[in-house]
Amino acid sequence: MLNQQCVRPELRAEQPEMNASIAATPSDLLLQDVWDAVRARDVLQSRHLPAAYALLTHVLLSAPFFALDSLAAVWPRVRWWRLAAGSGPPPSAAQWLRCLGRLLLRYAVAVVPATALLQSLGDPELRELPELAPSCWRLCTEVAACLLLFDALFFAWHLAMHRVPWLYVHVHRQHHQQQAPFALAAQDASWVELLSLLLLALASARLLGCHPLSEVVFHLFNSWLAVEDHCGYDLPWALSRVLPFLGGAPHHQAHHGLYGVNFAPYFTHWDKLFGTYRSTRKD
Repeated sequence: MLNQQCVRPELRAEQPEMNASIAATPSDLLLQDVWDAVRARDVLQSRHLPAAYALLTHVLLSAPFFALDSLAAVWPRVRWWRLAAGSGPPPSAAQWLRCLGRLLLRYAVAVVPATALLQSLGDPELRELPELAPSCWRLCTEVAACLLLFDALFFAWHLAMHRVPWLYVHVHRQHHQQQAPFALAAQDASWVELLSLLLLALASARLLGCHPLSEVVFHLFNSWLAVEDHCGYDLPWALSRVLPFLGGAPHHQAHHGLYGVNFAPYFTHWDKLFGTYRSTRKD
């Protein structure tokens, strides 16, 4: 066996990277390929990316529920899945278009410029992208930690918006226009609330020191959970049916109907702890 002291210094410096590559799993190597492709396009350095990504993912993830709302008029099975099946027809295409118009206007006028300004004020060194992708384990743990932290921050902010009358009237009331919300309406809120929630999501990832790729995946999951919460359907394959600690659409629709319960966006533990939890599952 070669003595470690006999190995040339430059080879000793390469050994940790060689060992890391040998220990890497296929999923880790796939993540590295994905990360290399992302870094090559340099899209993560854009000051407009956070707001544009939030809007684009929200609209795209809402599209399947637009199809469900369209089918509900002709397919009884879809109407049976609706949480508000007895309260009237599903939202029409005109309602969806009006909601989309409001979102585009608020993002263009306020959210995109404000987030771009805040991004430009940050330390440029913090936006430098690492060469290595996170391991699969690190990505999963960071995404889970971000969701838990964001859920806690959102719960506190959401509760404050309901308990402080000025905040409710001037910031949050617009989001409660529909007692039976639909998927796209998850972001149908005042520009102040939209900006505050985007900043909470960004802060969650930054406070935890997440890898940029973990942050991208977190924002994707965050958008999906928000859409599912507001979709108006209790689907058999919904995440809340698989993971009992998630509230899902029934949990959040009860909030829109009763106002004083179920303030946490995704998980149920904060509402249970503070006595604001209302069970909604019939089965």
